Amino acid sequence: MSAKKTGVLLVNLGSPEAPTAKSVRRFLRDFLWDRRVVNLPRPVWWVVLHFFVLPFRPRRSALAYRKIWDIKGSPLIFLTRQLTGKIASRLQAKGVITDYAMRYGEPQVGSRLAAFKAQGMEKLIVLPLYPQYSSTTTASVYDAAVSELNGWFHLPDLHFISDYHRHPRYIAAVAESIRQSWREHGKNDLLLMSFHGLPEVLTRWGDPYFYHCRETAELIAEQLGLGENEWLMVFQSRFGKAEWLKPYCLETLQGLPAQGIKKVDVVCPGFAVDCLETLEEIAMENKAVFINAGGSVYHYIPALNDSEAHADALAGIIDSRL
Repeated sequence: MSAKKTGVLLVNLGSPEAPTAKSVRRFLRDFLWDRRVVNLPRPVWWVVLHFFVLPFRPRRSALAYRKIWDIKGSPLIFLTRQLTGKIASRLQAKGVITDYAMRYGEPQVGSRLAAFKAQGMEKLIVLPLYPQYSSTTTASVYDAAVSELNGWFHLPDLHFISDYHRHPRYIAAVAESIRQSWREHGKNDLLLMSFHGLPEVLTRWGDPYFYHCRETAELIAEQLGLGENEWLMVFQSRFGKAEWLKPYCLETLQGLPAQGIKKVDVVCPGFAVDCLETLEEIAMENKAVFINAGGSVYHYIPALNDSEAHADALAGIIDSRL
């Protein structure tokens, strides 16, 4: 009996098509209207979104995007595309077709799955590029995939990889990227591992994201042989007035120089590829805050991006589902 024809879909968050207020507004409208992202009552949130967020935030965000925009376009998009190409080359010998999609914006999850259907795929593996599971990200990808599959009469085998936050290959790849940075730039006083923040209430409702982040950070620190005073887990990108996961990255950076810690390395193990939140917020804005508070050295360690080690790690994770 021949093996089933298999398609692998890597899914990332998405990005505006251009660093303009119009494009960012369209992207944010799609992103922030997702019930998984903002779970306020729809009538209340509609008013807030359309009268207090969309009229003002797109212009500010567009300016931030312009700081990181590349000749190839959005870093999140082209790095995901390049990473997908490397993973595809590793899985090609197994007869697997690999592609990528974005949860918000283009290319859409539904259209990519429809293309797999047209090619006669009988087995689908969906891998959201979020190492740590969250209802706001991973579950939203699942929603998009199921929304497309609900219209199919012949359903394929579906393997949805919900997280890889403690997978040995992923942990080893991140740890080695940190070691490489230390070999090239030297090791600083403290390693900050910054993860994207979420409202704290989600943890009480059962979202395991906080615990996944903590386990990831602990495993990386263990592999690097770091003592408890040599690293710290923090959360970034807080939005709104609600309590979010702590400690906050920005407040931590502001306070470190007064504690005698004036040289830091920062890595973001929750981001598969670099994007606005790492390149502009962490590498630029937060660096300025730390230096202005009295810090002397601030080094951002890039995401794994389209590195060979990253492609090897994710191809290995996918291969285990084949």
